[in-house]
Amino acid sequence: MSYCPVMKNGTEVIEYGEDGKIIIHEELCTGCGICVHKCPFGAITIINLPEELEEDLIHQYGENGFRLFKLPTPRKGQVIGILGQNGIGKTSSISILSGNLVPNLGRINEKPEWDWIIERYSGTELGEYLKKVADGKIRAALKPQYVDKLPKAYSGKVGNLLKNVEERDMEGVVHRLKMEATLEKNIDEISGGELQKVAISATMVKDADIYFFDEPSSYLDISQRLEIARVIRELAEEKIVVVVEHDLAILDFLSDLVHLMYGKAGAYGVIANSRPVRNAINVYLSGYMPEENIRFRDREIKFHPHPPKDMKESFVLIRYGELFKRLSSFELRTSAGDIHQGEVIGVVGPNATGKTTFVKMLAGVLQPDDGWISAEAKVSYKPQYIKPDFDGTVRELFLSALGEGTEDNFFKIEVAHPLRLKDLYEKEVTALSGGELQRVAIALCLGRDADIYLLDEPSAYLDAEERMNASKVIKRVMDKSGKSAMVVDHDVYLIDMVSDRIMVFGGEPGVKGYAEGPFHMRDGMNRFLKNVGITFRRDNETRRPRINKPDSRLDREQRNRGEYYYAD
Repeated sequence: MSYCPVMKNGTEVIEYGEDGKIIIHEELCTGCGICVHKCPFGAITIINLPEELEEDLIHQYGENGFRLFKLPTPRKGQVIGILGQNGIGKTSSISILSGNLVPNLGRINEKPEWDWIIERYSGTELGEYLKKVADGKIRAALKPQYVDKLPKAYSGKVGNLLKNVEERDMEGVVHRLKMEATLEKNIDEISGGELQKVAISATMVKDADIYFFDEPSSYLDISQRLEIARVIRELAEEKIVVVVEHDLAILDFLSDLVHLMYGKAGAYGVIANSRPVRNAINVYLSGYMPEENIRFRDREIKFHPHPPKDMKESFVLIRYGELFKRLSSFELRTSAGDIHQGEVIGVVGPNATGKTTFVKMLAGVLQPDDGWISAEAKVSYKPQYIKPDFDGTVRELFLSALGEGTEDNFFKIEVAHPLRLKDLYEKEVTALSGGELQRVAIALCLGRDADIYLLDEPSAYLDAEERMNASKVIKRVMDKSGKSAMVVDHDVYLIDMVSDRIMVFGGEPGVKGYAEGPFHMRDGMNRFLKNVGITFRRDNETRRPRINKPDSRLDREQRNRGEYYYAD
């Protein structure tokens, strides 16, 4: 208020609202941006949107609040995907399509009415759908994004939970998702992958007209992701299905049409018209929508072929023999291997086959029952499951954990800036979203003084752009610092971008696991994908990985050659 030129000229463009919070009268604001720079909390964003976009305003959350423009169009018989960064309205659009949120078309001082939006979309496919929603003729089932919150909402055995919501064939879903052993477990005792399958099952056994799956792949290994995708595609043959997914390989395999979203997190979001899935993902990676003439990112996301590094001259940081570890009824065996200075090793394989156990042995959190680890290396470890249990702000957390390291120029430039920590510093740790918490955890891991950085599933709850960005941060930090990293993840895009070599895990989940490698990327991925039973090719336009359709010409040719992983 002190610095605003319009206020200085006597026009009350800024005032206190009834709740004591500031209101900026947008029709009087000149958009000079001075208040944005003067506000010490980064609480103000000024965006000059095209006037024609106002005609597509669907919902606004109060004065100066978040705005959502346009809606996806659900279609029976096709899987409709939604792809965009976190915080730009994907969940809001799902809430409207499910009938849980009545859109106000920006009329924030009036009680919203369905008639408004039905009139706007009269005579369209979307209008017909929304009329059914308004009349209560559409029943929706929603798989929530944050499955790790389920134990706080439900208690007791998994089987009882599913029976309580069962309206369709539960046994068939349980069998397809291989959940028989999970039914007798208490919900607060199961893993993140099991929680994800419980949430998907609980959604699918409901008898609904439209099914929404918000990030159905988190915590699942690639075999499980593919089976989930197949089950969802079968559901779409008779029902309406909408999926929000950030694993681009799975979205490509799963969806028929995709609505891209662009905007600014916490400020506004726009849903573009649907595109065929291949075209949509390629446009998303390019950052530019040619039909709309809109650039929503200032750079392309590129996939570069990376030939094997010559490890002969590099320093061996950690060397280990054949390891053995028994944990209750589970046992893990690994082949001997080593980790070189400056390399990133990707770790792939099914859930519950010992990847986290192996990482913990290298980190010194667990000791092997047999075998040896030869290293004097310092280890920084980011666990798979992150708990927001720090009482204070993000800035206070970093000062507590890293001390003066928070002000280190290398950390600021290579970690804090690309992970956008500045936007989070003043937030309470306990109030962070899943994706924000993941970015903080990655930065904390990379900010510690260590020789090797072990990151367990850094992609969880990050959107597709953040995943690609995190992979670049990890890779760049290792290249420039000469340190090493081991990344456990199920997102093939992230593994493809970040890894120099690959470790491959297999075995019987929950019973016994084995680990082989590290191998060069091509050898390791061939072994891994052969175990999974799929083949990959590169997209001709973007060079991104794409899953071949089973028994397609390319699939058969690559299997015959033993090339499950595309050759560069």
